[in-house]
Amino acid sequence: MTDDKQKSSIPNNQQRVVFCDFDGTITVEETFVAMLKHFAPELSSQLMPEIYARRLSLRSGVRQLLESIPSQCYGEIVEFSRGRLMRPGLLELLDFLDEKKVDFAIVSGGLRVMVETVMGDLVHRASVIYAVDVDASGPRLQVSSELEGDEELVAKVRVMAQHPAEEQVAIGDSLTDFNMALQASSVFARDRLAEYLDEQQKPYTKWDNFFDVLENLSQKWN
Repeated sequence: MTDDKQKSSIPNNQQRVVFCDFDGTITVEETFVAMLKHFAPELSSQLMPEIYARRLSLRSGVRQLLESIPSQCYGEIVEFSRGRLMRPGLLELLDFLDEKKVDFAIVSGGLRVMVETVMGDLVHRASVIYAVDVDASGPRLQVSSELEGDEELVAKVRVMAQHPAEEQVAIGDSLTDFNMALQASSVFARDRLAEYLDEQQKPYTKWDNFFDVLENLSQKWN
């Protein structure tokens, strides 16, 4: 993560901070997963089931997948990201959070370039972006992450620890958000994440789009 690629750092000791996943959360579809399946189809078919079953760590599986992709595909990956749909209500939620002076952190286990490409003009509305960077100077992509953990390329709980707040809100949809959700004060969960949290009996609020999140937070914070 480099200073010129993020809007700002979130001040410590905020009253509230929202931590939001990107792939399948901000995006309607799993864009990063779709990219991996497109550019590394055979390895994806082998490793993805192991990752979702939690027999293979995200850190190991995603690294293997990314580093199997030739660097010459980097430009194609950027193009693959263009035009991906974002879930409705994001702009309205960002406006609400600005009004309440609540920071919005994007925490993605996928590629930074994909986050920035999909977000477009909205990218600067995020207070900070954590994601995976890649070096495309060699024959194959090389992964770089300043907040790599034992199980994740971007350790989302470590991100949360850097931005302490009285209330930490997590928004997510899948396994990459599981540890973040367990740590958060309140959670908005859908899809696979909701299933994992059901197994752990961790309370959460179901959501489909960001209007659902906005409505819930408006009632709590007004």
